[in-house]
Amino acid sequence: MKTRIDLTVEPRETGKGHSRGLRMNKKIPAIVYGAVENTNLFVNQNDVVKYNTRKFENALFTLKSSNTKANGKVVLMKQVDVHPLSRQPLHVDFFALDLTKTVRVFVEISLEGKPLGIADGGLLNVVNRQIEIEVLPTDIPNNITADISHLGLGDALHVSDLKLPASVRVISAPELTIAVVNLQEEEAVATPVAAAAAAPAAGAPAAGAPAAAGKAAATPAAAAKAPAAKAPAKK
Repeated sequence: MKTRIDLTVEPRETGKGHSRGLRMNKKIPAIVYGAVENTNLFVNQNDVVKYNTRKFENALFTLKSSNTKANGKVVLMKQVDVHPLSRQPLHVDFFALDLTKTVRVFVEISLEGKPLGIADGGLLNVVNRQIEIEVLPTDIPNNITADISHLGLGDALHVSDLKLPASVRVISAPELTIAVVNLQEEEAVATPVAAAAAAPAAGAPAAGAPAAAGKAAATPAAAAKAPAAKAPAKK
């Protein structure tokens, strides 16, 4: 059975002033939702910092509290909001589980072995490090291992190639690429003669170039994982 970690939480009042006061005393506002009535709590900052790491991703926590609604509930630490500069935790969402019902989570893929294609000048490119699965909370794996030692040049490992426990149902697309071995190409370096021929005369604009070029900035789109259930608004 998957190990559970006891975590002490206590009830709190809502409001920005109360939340600010909690943070000043190294206590982080939190809420638990899901298979329980929404309950406002606080948790020790040190516990949040300790458990908000990859090592404890998908860990099951048993809440210990004077609040009878929260006490004994088994939860996932679903989301931790952090300060953009200090990276200190600001708020925690706990998702209460019904241990008899499946839950969707993302789990890490652990690659094992050295691909055959490396000896032929290949380079391993890891495309996706996690996949989404559906499983009972008590059967959530810490990670999923995959042997890549057989991959030659141009070979790829897909979700459909993974060997999973019978209790796990994959949500990610079967054709999703996990890793691929590509040919490592050397960068072409222009010779000094070619570079000189390609460069325009000093002080002269390149042929066909506009008098001035404007600056453009691109903002990459951000992607976020949707939680298993919509969290209530933070207070």
